[in-house]
Amino acid sequence: MADRARGRGRPGASPLTAADTFSPILREHAPRVLGALLRRYGGLDSCEDAVQEALLAAVKSWPDDGVPDNPFGWLYAVASRRVVDIARSDTARRARELTHARLQEAAAAEPAPEAQDDSLELLLLCCHPVLSTASSIALTLRAVAGLTTGEIARAFLVPETTMARRITRAKEAIHAAGACFPEPEPPERAVRLASALHVLYLLFNEGYAASSGERLTRPDLAAEAIRLARMAHRAAPQMPETAGLLALMLLAEARGAARLDDGGDIVTIDQQDRSRWDRSLIAEGVALAEQALASGPVGPYQLLAAISALHSEAATAEETDWPQILALYELLDRVAPNPMAGLGRAVALAEVRGPDAALALLAELAEDPRLAEHHRFLATRAHVLERLGERAAARTEWARAGASAGNAVERRWLEARATRLEPCDQRQRSTS
Repeated sequence: MADRARGRGRPGASPLTAADTFSPILREHAPRVLGALLRRYGGLDSCEDAVQEALLAAVKSWPDDGVPDNPFGWLYAVASRRVVDIARSDTARRARELTHARLQEAAAAEPAPEAQDDSLELLLLCCHPVLSTASSIALTLRAVAGLTTGEIARAFLVPETTMARRITRAKEAIHAAGACFPEPEPPERAVRLASALHVLYLLFNEGYAASSGERLTRPDLAAEAIRLARMAHRAAPQMPETAGLLALMLLAEARGAARLDDGGDIVTIDQQDRSRWDRSLIAEGVALAEQALASGPVGPYQLLAAISALHSEAATAEETDWPQILALYELLDRVAPNPMAGLGRAVALAEVRGPDAALALLAELAEDPRLAEHHRFLATRAHVLERLGERAAARTEWARAGASAGNAVERRWLEARATRLEPCDQRQRSTS
């Protein structure tokens, strides 16, 4: 083992800790080890348990022994032995005894496999059609991202026991469905990939704008979504939607530092200090968006990334190419109609053709019961009404939006918008 890995052999070297050194290494290799075990042994539950025990063993031994020159091989060897131990522990049936013997012989005779990146296959397995979206997200964070059950539970504000049951049920459902590893070939693989990308998209959205809680963002979830999207893109670079989704995430993340003011209140994109935007992330996101649009059939993530790129490339809010953004939203409505994307289309329509046209579109969107009482729909309608000079109606909609918002930061901002439109005498009474 190298001295640099152990933190020894040079004066002043600081000792390694699990928090600042091991976590990135373990998260990088854990899904690869799990994929290799699944290829060899099958059984998601036992393989995932074995990987978790190997990670625990690494955290215990590496501070003293140092990081191995081949972390993947070390983790795989420990986890492989654990899979065999798990199999050997149940000898109730002769068939299992024979299987256990075969696994033991294979583990002793075969060297550790190469560190093949099976992350995409593992992600697809976690997004099996038999699972609900919530279960797929939980299992993805557990098996692919390497988060503990407690970490996942805290991220989604549920008790750890509840999350543990959800993950256990997800594994049982996959087992009952007879799911195999690696995942099937096209066309089912393409269907499963679309489901996986949707899971990552929802995961990033929850990190970028939390649906509940006291903070606007959950940076850990957004970071994991980006990491997994990078993983998916590396594993399937020929699939344009993987590049589109990654571009969309990077472009949104690039504006993160400017989204809140010093008091912790929301700053809308037209008011943000664009010098605080991360230009390196924007450059990477724009390049990926252009690559995605040029490389295959157009999908929703490519179009959303292209829209985000136009916002990100505008030097000022006034220079935003609204006609092009509206054209992309209209194409998105034909390719993959979505009520939430319709809100973005309404905002673009107000900029290009005026608020009356946007209000008419919002009236159509209000027929969708999933949207009619959503705080973002109400806020968009309030914005359009305010542009029309309908202050009283806009104030009512801003207030309704605030009452519907689950996130405290969004709720405070929406309520402030409503208060701003109150008549002066009423506003003075409310602050006296």
